[in-house]
Amino acid sequence: MCLSGINVIILSMKKEVYLDHASTTPIDPLVLRAMLPYLKSHYGNASAIYKIGREAKNALVSARKSVANVFGARENEVVFTGGGSESISLALLGYARANALKGENKGHIITTNAEHSAVLQACEQLQKEGYKVTYLPVDNEGLVTPAQVVKAVNKNTILVSVIYANNEIGTIAPIGAIGREIAKINIGRAHKIAFHTDACQAAGYLNLHANDLKADLISINASKLYGPKGVGALYVRDGKKLQPIIFGGMQEMSKRAGTENIAGIVGLKVALELALKRRLAETKRLTKMRDYFVEQIVKTIPSARLNGHPLKRLPNNVNVSFSGIEGESAVLYLDAAGIACSTGSACNSTVQKPSHVILALGISKSDAHSAVRFTLGRGTTMKDLEYTLLHLQGVVMKLRAISAVK
Repeated sequence: MCLSGINVIILSMKKEVYLDHASTTPIDPLVLRAMLPYLKSHYGNASAIYKIGREAKNALVSARKSVANVFGARENEVVFTGGGSESISLALLGYARANALKGENKGHIITTNAEHSAVLQACEQLQKEGYKVTYLPVDNEGLVTPAQVVKAVNKNTILVSVIYANNEIGTIAPIGAIGREIAKINIGRAHKIAFHTDACQAAGYLNLHANDLKADLISINASKLYGPKGVGALYVRDGKKLQPIIFGGMQEMSKRAGTENIAGIVGLKVALELALKRRLAETKRLTKMRDYFVEQIVKTIPSARLNGHPLKRLPNNVNVSFSGIEGESAVLYLDAAGIACSTGSACNSTVQKPSHVILALGISKSDAHSAVRFTLGRGTTMKDLEYTLLHLQGVVMKLRAISAVK
């Protein structure tokens, strides 16, 4: 059958397929149900001492206890924030500023060149303030090793931040191993090195227990967990000092000012509880579908390359470069067929430049431009993937033909 004939069939069977769960997730009905009372009747300010204020306070205390349990932490070690980016900024800016060294060099920070932009931009700000930052290179699968971190440590190192599961390519870092090496280095040090991990993509799929990870600071985000947007949390190990980055009140143990978003916080609590309950079954289901999807893409589309580690990756992440095309064009063509996907981080989706994460793998700019990210979720079915595969083959063929004409 000719390509035009295929297009006719495709148009007649158009459906909606959402494959951008790394960007955001739909809110779970059970999460919404739990939130509604705090958007309607239980609308009080948790700082107030009258009845509806106490109701809000009780919900806040309950949520903090539940989230703390996920981290294996005490309740006073959980700070609620306005999302993942704020959690990361509070961790990096807040810790560095509260623990600055005396003198011209305020301290040394270690991170990687494949972090989320929230980490990289926070580090850039700290550099402007007099801190030194080392950006460790990842390998061609997106991994950094504990040995690299150890080698980069110097006498002025105060903070290490390594992403747990990469938001673009899904590669899972050896966070526990890195944390254990930092713990060894801290023995006998006058000033300890704090270890932070951005776990926004990892939450729901991977272990978040702080002592298992040997992490001092952990950032998570409700909107990646089938919870509401605009709410996140930061685990802060007891004894670690933070300087607030938002001022105006004494909420959140004086670490984050502002009237608490009780409905959002309740949503985060329930979303985390549901994710923990469903984790094993959902991981197994998504891993099977992910592997099938990758296999079919590589099998049916010449010169398609999987980005990131083939095994040490999130169960829902498929990031592929299709040489000879523009990833943005592919996303738009697929959108016309009802398929939602992306070219990388949702925070940078409007910027027409190659992903810094894909470039960090040692891939050429042209192939980095051709990368498309598909991230599966709870509602994804095999029929969705088959539908996407059918369209994807035609889109890549068409874009390569256009490119060849140029």
